[in-house]
Amino acid sequence: MISTRSIAQSVQQEEYRPQFHFSPKAHWMNDPNGMVYYNGTYHLFFQYYPDGTTWGPMHWGHATTPDFLKWEEKPIALYPDSLGMIFSGSIVVDQHNTAGFGENAFIAIFTHHNQKIEEAKTGLHQYQSIAYSNDEGKTWTKYKGNPVLPNPGITDFRDPKVMWYEAGKKWIMTLATKDRITFYSSANLKDWKRESDFGANLGAHGGVWECPDLFPLEHNGKTVWVLLVSINPGGPNGGSATQYFTGDFDGNKFVPGSKAEKWIDYGTDNYAGVTWSNTGKRKIFIGWMNNWQYANLVPTKNWRGATTIARDLSLVEKKGDFYLRSVPVKEMNAQLKTVYKKQALTLHKEIELSAYAKDLHGRLKLDFTFNTTKSIQVVLTNKEGQKLLVGYDHQTKTYYIDRTHSGAADFEKGFAKKHSAPRIATAINSRISLILDVASAELFADDGLTVMTDIFFPKSLINGIKLSGNGNQKINNVVISSIPSFK
Repeated sequence: MISTRSIAQSVQQEEYRPQFHFSPKAHWMNDPNGMVYYNGTYHLFFQYYPDGTTWGPMHWGHATTPDFLKWEEKPIALYPDSLGMIFSGSIVVDQHNTAGFGENAFIAIFTHHNQKIEEAKTGLHQYQSIAYSNDEGKTWTKYKGNPVLPNPGITDFRDPKVMWYEAGKKWIMTLATKDRITFYSSANLKDWKRESDFGANLGAHGGVWECPDLFPLEHNGKTVWVLLVSINPGGPNGGSATQYFTGDFDGNKFVPGSKAEKWIDYGTDNYAGVTWSNTGKRKIFIGWMNNWQYANLVPTKNWRGATTIARDLSLVEKKGDFYLRSVPVKEMNAQLKTVYKKQALTLHKEIELSAYAKDLHGRLKLDFTFNTTKSIQVVLTNKEGQKLLVGYDHQTKTYYIDRTHSGAADFEKGFAKKHSAPRIATAINSRISLILDVASAELFADDGLTVMTDIFFPKSLINGIKLSGNGNQKINNVVISSIPSFK
């Protein structure tokens, strides 16, 4: 008989397995779904195929966490049925029993995807359904009147994100409808009325729109509405990515404040991300750490897919427009252990810091501040000499992650590339935070105004760090921290 301890040990030791990000013990995962907070627990549901490591008939997997680092995987929550597979969606806590399933019932609103109807090519194969739980997500009952929102004749009609709109005392559903977003409203989560469309002539349209999210954020006493829209393909560095809009919402229409193109993450591996519900004014985001360009091909063996680190969202105002700032959740700070700290360094050509990284098992956080009038590069290496380059180019005013020589890349011809992101901030000094977890890098620049997430596949763990530059550069507040394994 195999003990649970030996299973945990084998999971921990798997090649490329993240140690503090969520990944399923086995099999395939993609989009995070149904994230909800209740009674001190953060619930994560996710697109899951329990019979293989490539995409297949979708279920809803389930995991919980108290702090976004220690994850406990639970039994499968929702299985495919006669109406179809269980595609993406959201969960709300029905505090006032508007749906009649009980006070504080969890209500899941999701897309049913019907394969047989899809094969008939009528375009009516996706529609919205609901299920409810009266035991905080442990067991679920699907509503007998499903679907609650039939397909009106739109091929891509999916990914409902539902929130309570207090000003109008109604539920608002934000739905991806082919190349735009459609808003619906309801008093009871069962009967839905179309309110308006958004985005036919705005934003990036390189691929289908998916996994939207609408929520308000407070900024200096003003309420600003944020609309997230994932797009595949069409990302700034190829494949999948998530754009966003900021503006106003009145319960009927979303009106953007500008036509500026904005991305929540410029890396190639943050897709389909949305925020937790029932968290009050705090907005916490998490994405799928992968890209449809190669998601079915990445060289992990027993599982495929993980989530990004969870991120706290806030707003920054620049020249009358609003931008999202995303930073690692504050809960991470309690787990960091400083292994190196220096208030000021002078970078002539390079500074070798590998002595402080060699025992961190590829799990670390690097922080520093630098002057953007000069370029700087972080060189992360392993014993084979493979390297991941992360840096700032002052001539182009861009941040970058270069995984050209970072390890295994032969599974997909477009994987081994350098990705870049514009610097949005304008201050002379920039603050960098870089998080590594075995086979992923998450760069938060200018306190999260420019963010990049990239996965990579080194033959062995990163054990070397070097800073390189071009002459007499002041580097301040340098901190290397270890991050424990929770697998």
